[in-house]
Amino acid sequence: MKALIRISRFLKPYWLKSLFSTIFLLCVVFLDLAIPRLVQQIIDQGITPGNLTVVKQTTLIMLGVSFLNMLLAIIYNTLSVYVSEAFARDLREAVFQKIQDFSYKNLDSLRTGNLIVRLTSDVSVLQNTIRMSLRFGIRAPLIIIGSLALMFATDSALALKVFPLLLLTIVVVWFFISRLGPLFLRVQKRLDNLNMVLQENIAGVRVVKAFAQRRHEEERFETANEAFTEMHIRIMRFHSSFSPALTMLINLAIVLVVWMGGFQSIKGNLSLGAIVAFTDYLMTALAPLTLLVMLSNALAAGIASAERLSEVFDTKTAILDDPSAFPLPEEINGEVAFHHVSFYYDGADGENILDDIDFYVKPGQTVAILGATGSGKSTLVNLIPRFYEVTTGSITIDGCDIRQITQESLLSIISITPQDTVLFSGTVRENIAYGKPNADLDDVILAAKIAQAHNFIMELPDGYQTQVAQRGVNLSGGQKQRISIARAVLRRPKILILDDSTSAVDVETETKIQTALRDYIKGSTCFIVAQRISTVLSADKIIVLEKGKIAAQGTHAELIKNCAIYKEIYDSQLGDGNHLVYDLLKQKKFAGAEANG
Repeated sequence: MKALIRISRFLKPYWLKSLFSTIFLLCVVFLDLAIPRLVQQIIDQGITPGNLTVVKQTTLIMLGVSFLNMLLAIIYNTLSVYVSEAFARDLREAVFQKIQDFSYKNLDSLRTGNLIVRLTSDVSVLQNTIRMSLRFGIRAPLIIIGSLALMFATDSALALKVFPLLLLTIVVVWFFISRLGPLFLRVQKRLDNLNMVLQENIAGVRVVKAFAQRRHEEERFETANEAFTEMHIRIMRFHSSFSPALTMLINLAIVLVVWMGGFQSIKGNLSLGAIVAFTDYLMTALAPLTLLVMLSNALAAGIASAERLSEVFDTKTAILDDPSAFPLPEEINGEVAFHHVSFYYDGADGENILDDIDFYVKPGQTVAILGATGSGKSTLVNLIPRFYEVTTGSITIDGCDIRQITQESLLSIISITPQDTVLFSGTVRENIAYGKPNADLDDVILAAKIAQAHNFIMELPDGYQTQVAQRGVNLSGGQKQRISIARAVLRRPKILILDDSTSAVDVETETKIQTALRDYIKGSTCFIVAQRISTVLSADKIIVLEKGKIAAQGTHAELIKNCAIYKEIYDSQLGDGNHLVYDLLKQKKFAGAEANG
């Protein structure tokens, strides 16, 4: 409940509309309770004595009250809907903004599908909770209390005789609410699990098909679906028994009122109009009990959703600017140095992924990171833009510890092509200009030519205005990588990181990209993570990683003589005559590309 109260702070900007909604609600309740009294007046003062004037006047008053009640109810409902919608919008934006602040470390601990469920389903559940609370949370208790008071005002003796049955009805309702609440929390959790399985399957459907795991996924879904259905059936059983039980109690109360009231009416102690009014108030008092059950279900679901969203809000951003952090100067050299850096991921049992990494990169140099899968290549370059924080040691740019540089300033000088290429829905041009939205078309085309993407882009149906499908499924792996490279180089960054960004590109195209890059970003420091040795041959410095440690560093000529690991990789990829590739690279046979795409 604390989490729900905490989340309700998003209602604060709309307190005035909530107040007016409550005022109109009070008016609606008052008019609702006035109708039975007017009916009593028509019967006792109009129909029974045959006074048509009273019948006409009271009927007109009832019509006016009903019309006014309708108008006030429309206003009240409109305000409550607006408040709940605005609440959901603000909450959704707050959750989204919080997620944008998360570091890679935070995102590693919270699964993407889980976050999507919280941002969509949980916000919608809370929106429904707020809407129902505004509509029924105040109205139902007021109607019940007001009806009971007017029942006693109409005939206190009859009210006292019916009151035990009313208490029994309230006890039955409370029993159902107390049993349904925990069940609803459990069904909500199972629904969340079902949504997670569904989202993961849709996101990875190509992998499922590629590995022929359809049956496995069907079994996962069937298990989650069966668990949800089983719990939902239990709730429906409760509902199916609750409604008949409540109906029986209401009918029993009406029979009791008519029977006892009839005796009193025959004796002349109670008017016919009073019996009708009393019965109306009894029905009015009992009807909202069903709404309270619905509201309790909504509150149970809202509490569960509020707890999950509070977990997001309570997640501390792993990487924050130091209070003394400063922006980099406008002109920087791009000198990068690792000073005995070690790093390990949370949950890795304290085992270092990188251990005592120490090297220096001069401004404008190209550094290649080479090593086996799992050696820590991507982790190393992800430390430069502070996607993760170093465990020990430090990284400096132009002698400044990156932890003392504001993140906005640091990221403004770095462009990166991630290992997993990510494209967004939109046009090809918008994807290339993602990091520089105001770039003109000529600059976008030049960046595409550098990345050897211009030719295939022009062959697309609408060229640079071609729409990229979700996750770029209408493009090949190599095409997506080249668009990603174009996006990175368009900004002319001072530090460029290419994380295995040409793995889906052939050697010839890769060489053209490297040649064009050297001219285009001359003066920028470049880090290249690669699996293919042909990618790193022309680098100013090659760092060989083995099990998170630097096995060797130097130029190709130095390493081929002095590093057995490097020589082994070289021989396995370019040996047996394939060294001609290196000769071609040295001669820059493909240098004639010069960004012609």
